[in-house]
Amino acid sequence: MSDHKHHDHCDRADRVVHGNTGSRPDHDGELHAVSIVRDPVCGMTVDVKGKPTARHEGHDYHFCSDSCREKFLKEPDAYIEATDPVCGMTVDRASAQNFLRHEGKGHYFCSTACKEKFEADPQKYFGDRPAPAAMPKGTQYTCPMHPEIVRDAPGSCPICGMALEPMGVPTGDEGPNPELVDFTRRFWVSAILSLPLLVITMGPMLGLPVRDWIGERPAVWLEFVLATPVVLWAAIPFFRRGWDSILNRSPNMWTLISIGVGAAYAYSVIATLFPDIFPHSFRGHGGSVPVYFEAAAVIVALVFLGQVLELRARERTGSAIRALLDLAPKTARRIEADGSEKDVPLDDVTAGDRLRVRPGDSIPVDGVVTEGRSSVDESMITGEPLPVEKTEGDTLTGGTLNKNGTLVMTAERVGAETMLSQIVDMVAKAQRSRAPIQGLADRVSYYFVPAVVLIAIVSFVVWAIFGPEPSMIFAIVSAVSVLIIACPCALGLATPMSIMTATGRGAQAGVLIKDAEALERFAKVDTLIVDKTGTLTEGKPKLTDVVALEGFDETELLALAAGLEKGSEHPLAEAIVEGAEQRGIKIADAQGFEAVTGKGVSGTVSGRAVALGNLAMMEELGLDANIAAAQADALRAEGRTAMFVALDGKLAGIVAVADPVKPTTAEAIRALHASGMRIIMATGDNEKTARAVASKLGIDEIRADMLPESKKALIDELHAEGARVAMAGDGVNDAPALAAADVGIAMGTGADVAVESAGITLVKGDLNGIVRARRLAEATIRNIKQNLFFAFVYNALGVPVAAGVLYPVFGTLLSPMIAAAAMSLSSVSVVGNALRLRGLKL
Repeated sequence: MSDHKHHDHCDRADRVVHGNTGSRPDHDGELHAVSIVRDPVCGMTVDVKGKPTARHEGHDYHFCSDSCREKFLKEPDAYIEATDPVCGMTVDRASAQNFLRHEGKGHYFCSTACKEKFEADPQKYFGDRPAPAAMPKGTQYTCPMHPEIVRDAPGSCPICGMALEPMGVPTGDEGPNPELVDFTRRFWVSAILSLPLLVITMGPMLGLPVRDWIGERPAVWLEFVLATPVVLWAAIPFFRRGWDSILNRSPNMWTLISIGVGAAYAYSVIATLFPDIFPHSFRGHGGSVPVYFEAAAVIVALVFLGQVLELRARERTGSAIRALLDLAPKTARRIEADGSEKDVPLDDVTAGDRLRVRPGDSIPVDGVVTEGRSSVDESMITGEPLPVEKTEGDTLTGGTLNKNGTLVMTAERVGAETMLSQIVDMVAKAQRSRAPIQGLADRVSYYFVPAVVLIAIVSFVVWAIFGPEPSMIFAIVSAVSVLIIACPCALGLATPMSIMTATGRGAQAGVLIKDAEALERFAKVDTLIVDKTGTLTEGKPKLTDVVALEGFDETELLALAAGLEKGSEHPLAEAIVEGAEQRGIKIADAQGFEAVTGKGVSGTVSGRAVALGNLAMMEELGLDANIAAAQADALRAEGRTAMFVALDGKLAGIVAVADPVKPTTAEAIRALHASGMRIIMATGDNEKTARAVASKLGIDEIRADMLPESKKALIDELHAEGARVAMAGDGVNDAPALAAADVGIAMGTGADVAVESAGITLVKGDLNGIVRARRLAEATIRNIKQNLFFAFVYNALGVPVAAGVLYPVFGTLLSPMIAAAAMSLSSVSVVGNALRLRGLKL
């Protein structure tokens, strides 16, 4: 059975099976005895008659295919029971009343209530899923930020410290990202412990004398107790990455964070345990030495917030590839040498096998038709909405959908050789090869971190040798002040605050942003590639013209043509019928309907002989279509599909159908041209239709008859020329190009895989959204750079003062308290500046 039908059955399972073996609900929800059960392996519903069975521990189990039965017999205990992901109860798989498939994995529920909870928020129940299966032997790991780093085992990137990710195509059973689960847990611990720390330290400034209520000394010890788990447990990954950056001589944000947090915490611990060693000038109210536990804890919580947001965005890239993999069926119906037929796993299909493809099935592999006739929906591969007629000798592509006829095909390309597998591989490679631009923070950190450390060391040495007594204390305080003022508290806020504000503002304007990288890249794009169908056009054919020749009535012509097409499911037929209905025309039924493959259809409507089709159809009827040829050519030149209509053996007129251009497209193209962008249309449609659409819109360049690999090749060609490329599309065929482009832009009305592969999604499928996204990108990147400036300028100005350069002249030495105030001021500036994006006019 095909994957298409398999998933369709599985998704509807909870509507079909609501009782134990042999029962299902009627329209009122009551159970009535029938011979339908659930396959305990795949979860789909099956009729017990004629299906494979197995007996285990006195119970009979029924399966949809021999493949599922073999899996069950190898390890029956693994398929007897399942755990409800919501409440944790054990559920019998073969008689489960509630079943749901999510991201390719089946889930069983003890009740409808649990199923509804899961449907409302699936991600909420993934935290306690079983540990992911071990990766296949030989798996290599790479850094998402630095794809040139490849290792044979998991670990951290020696350059940036990020966790390495497995290379290759995901299997769909990896489970949640372990790093995301871990960082989310550490973030919540940090945030929960940081809140009371802020109340204790900042309360007096807000009129809450918390320290007076607790007492200064107990308050300091309470801060110590709250901050210690954050720094010594939650922040361990930061310290590890910071240490690795030092060992690998690649200073980055982690170096700054680890040094800053460590310095603030170490200084505060010393001040708590040994307050008497500090000079009087560093004592605050009541003679106590100020501590900065809250600074250390809040830095950790804020950085974890940014990391969790980034990891969630990165995790979606695997869903894009799984969506592609789900297009291929899991089984194929093979015709054996003796003529019998058998459902076999797709992995067992080899080149040369004869396969039967029934109506509604997905084509299992690439091959050629040997028997039968049908129309095949190839939109998931080509992006074009019209089904393609297939007869003996025509090629078939795995993953496409057989519409209404039975086909027998010979397999030619299987496994990794199929077009769908190649598309999956291209998407995976494009995602890995798209190395993000190093952030401004890391570029500055490369020089800033060593400079700060060097200044702290020099400051310590100078004060220890030449400072007044107690010189060693002055030296320690000076060095710590330098490190604290250089601690990137605002750096942890700079990008997340701008991105969170910008994404909220973008959502209001129908623009969804996947991550900061997409915004940064889109602000610099100079070339935009757009798909035609579904991007520039509506993606659904509509009746545009009815031309009646002399002696015939236009309304009657359309009524008879619509009557002939009424029983057809072809999109062109649907467009004609829908067009007639919209004009208020009454449509009669057709008798003697006959479809002539590759030519058209004929029949009798209201007692009149009607034929509709192309020039070949008219010639077969012995009619001279030259009298209307010029009109038909004129319609085709405008990008329309023109069909001749004959009534009672005479040429009566023409009906034309087209995929109309979206009303907002022309305005958007003009705005993008005004911003200096070069527009290229890349489509799988024919050149005549593509040129007709492009000429209306003023598009700079046309690439027609393009396959998925051709679109990605176009991206590579433009990159070789030095162009910065954005790709806008909505079909599966666009996924490799969306992933390979500097920025992928998906129409939200398109395929899920297109949305997952893109960095920017236009919710309403409105091309004007690209203009809004461009303005948002430019404003956001400008805002981030301003934030980074605020984050560094206070620290950079304060470092020399903290080191003591003003002491010989003014007798002024910056205390850690003022250093922490500078950090707080920079954070306030960053937050205030980021919030300005909420009022951005798009």
